[in-house]
Amino acid sequence: MTDRLKIYVGYDSREDIAWQVCRHSIQRHSGPDVEVYPLKLTTLRELGLYTRGADNASTEFSITRFLTPYLAAHDGWTIFVDCDFLFTRDVRTVLEHANRDKAVFVVQHDYTPANMVKMDGKQQSVYPRKNWSSFILFNNAHPDVKALTPEVVNSAAPGFLHRFQWISDDNLIGELPLDWNFLEGEYERREELPAAIHYTNGGPWFENWQNVDYAELWTAERDRYLATAG
Repeated sequence: MTDRLKIYVGYDSREDIAWQVCRHSIQRHSGPDVEVYPLKLTTLRELGLYTRGADNASTEFSITRFLTPYLAAHDGWTIFVDCDFLFTRDVRTVLEHANRDKAVFVVQHDYTPANMVKMDGKQQSVYPRKNWSSFILFNNAHPDVKALTPEVVNSAAPGFLHRFQWISDDNLIGELPLDWNFLEGEYERREELPAAIHYTNGGPWFENWQNVDYAELWTAERDRYLATAG
């Protein structure tokens, strides 16, 4: 695992602290050979890489995540992850589950959301393969991934993208352990700490949302970040 691993974190201007803490948790456990970038909607528009009109998506990175392999511009592995994640171990170890036969690797959730309204008042949507796209390990060398161009991302239906219908065969979607996209509030808290905790229903950065599972871990990571941010 000597190659520099590029990670793109979905950025939402309403949740800057979530991005900052997510990045801090990645870097603290993984070291300097991991590159972490915010996937900012405004920047992608300025560059002409994202031209879709405004939509009703719950986050600013709902669709831009699929530009990740194009932005990485190499044939290695690249990760996209939502900003509402907290990492508790070296993200590079996820590559132990990867092989070049697959186009992507994801945690293949099969669940019905416990709450139909999120912490910020947004309606919870239910659709096939929900939350599969919140953590994606892309094999940038795969032809199906190379075909995920800005033209496709800017024109395809959201469902086509989020349900991985742009992959030619479902067998090319590799499966990661639940450990790498543990949905807080949807799965029972475990004794063993997940590698990547996903506060999918809302995290402690929202007012009156401090009593979720693993809230104390996120708060401690935030305090570490603030101490270094000066």
